[in-house]
Amino acid sequence: MIKTYFRLTKSETEIMELLWSEDRPLSRSEIIDLTPDRTWKPASIHILLNSMLDKGAIEVAGFVQSTKNYARTFLPTLTADEYAVLQFKHSSAFNEQSVIHLISALIEDVQEQETLEQLTAILEQRKLQLG
Repeated sequence: MIKTYFRLTKSETEIMELLWSEDRPLSRSEIIDLTPDRTWKPASIHILLNSMLDKGAIEVAGFVQSTKNYARTFLPTLTADEYAVLQFKHSSAFNEQSVIHLISALIEDVQEQETLEQLTAILEQRKLQLG
C-alpha cells in the first residue's frame, strides 16, 4: 500500500504511539486521559488531531456519546511499522543499496526458520514481478 509521505511532530508522535498501543478507536478526551506524561497542552488536542487528519495519519473511526454530545473517535491509517518504512523510504540516504544493508541488519536477529522462508517467498514473488 503506497501512502503519501508525511512526518509527524513530537506531539503528534505521542498521540500516534498511544493509538498504536491501544489498538482501538479513541476519542479526544480518552487521548488526553491516557497521556498523563504528554509534552503538549490538553487545549491543543484539537489542533493536533486536525493536523494529523490533514496529513492522513489518522481517520475518524466513528462517534461515541460523551455526556449530551457526540465525540469523534480516531484510528491510525497505518501501523507503526508502515510509518517507520515511510520515513526510511523518504530519507535522503535511501537507495537500492541501503535496502540491502537494512534488510541484512534486520534479519541478523531472526531466529525462526519460518520467518526466513516467508522472506524468501517475498523475494521470489518480487523477482517474478520484475520478469
